[in-house]
Amino acid sequence: MLRFHPWVFSGAIKKIEGKPAEGELVEVVSNEGDLLGIGHYQVGSISVRMISFTRETIDFGFWKNKLYQAYLVRKCLNLAENPENNVYRLVHGEGDGLPGLIIDIYNDTAVMQAHSVGMYLLRDQFARALLDIYGNRLIAVYDKSEGTVPFKANTGAQNGYLYGFSQTGIVLEYGNQFRVDWVDGQKTGFFIDQRENRQMVKQYAKDRTVLNVFGYTGGFSVYALRGGAKLVHSVDSSEKAIELTNQNVTMNFPHANHEAFTVDAFEYLNNIDNKYDLIILDPPAFAKHQDALRNALQAYKRINTRAFTKIKAGGILFTFSCSQVVNKDQFRQAVFSAAAIAKRNVRILHQLTQPADHPVNIFHPEGEYLKGLVLYVE
Repeated sequence: MLRFHPWVFSGAIKKIEGKPAEGELVEVVSNEGDLLGIGHYQVGSISVRMISFTRETIDFGFWKNKLYQAYLVRKCLNLAENPENNVYRLVHGEGDGLPGLIIDIYNDTAVMQAHSVGMYLLRDQFARALLDIYGNRLIAVYDKSEGTVPFKANTGAQNGYLYGFSQTGIVLEYGNQFRVDWVDGQKTGFFIDQRENRQMVKQYAKDRTVLNVFGYTGGFSVYALRGGAKLVHSVDSSEKAIELTNQNVTMNFPHANHEAFTVDAFEYLNNIDNKYDLIILDPPAFAKHQDALRNALQAYKRINTRAFTKIKAGGILFTFSCSQVVNKDQFRQAVFSAAAIAKRNVRILHQLTQPADHPVNIFHPEGEYLKGLVLYVE
């Protein structure tokens, strides 16, 4: 606790006074009775998510100030109030001192996702604070916590609008248009965390034949076309994602040399010839908890082996892991093993991570979840 880590694990607790309800604010004190901080109580291995390390009043003003400070950071990053970019993460959990809370901005709609009961119970206060900060720039606040709030808490969480209403919207990212479905899409609707890495794909795409695997709604595909790719293929197992991919490509490039396929990524990579010289692998989290780590590393090794085997000599491979339990060294080792199995000589050109609107609390290194490598394959 003296190192300001925002999680208090159950094994570190000597005793609990009273019977706090899940999501309730509790004080954490030392063995000598000194206050160490205040946080949300929860059932599980992480017993308290810390909100403050000092004694202070936790009220609406406190929460509004937290959101406003997060807003100032995004303004400093030239994300808030940028006409070329109206999609960004406003609150990134522990990285913004609000563990268990995600808020993404999609033009005139805020999408909130609570990963703890404490934050879920505050959803109406957060909606009110957002409206105070953004004013008439926001027409809707959508809560998408049904699938993320701990189910054992029996909160009865249901997705829905906390304020206003907005249809699936069109947003701008570096001037590119994307249709975002926050109601039925994955996460909050769009993979905001790959914004800067998409820009890098644009830099390498000129005159290349590009394969975007696990393409979701085609973000990397649009950037590859923007960079001058001569052909782009997008692959995802979701028909809905492929439908949105086609819409996003057509919005930006009505006559693009692009084709999308609804098929399993492993199966597709097994059945292609060596025609691609830029491949992007952005799979979902293969491991969401420590017990799945070994299988996840094997999956990363398999998918990268197939890409190394198929990519043209002189090709560029962008490969990612968004699994928090897989650290940078483990991911790199899985990719290195894949290169060795495929018998390809590989150079690391770039090491990638999440963008600045997904900040990492210096006391919470676990927040650095996105790992990426850009590789030149001989």
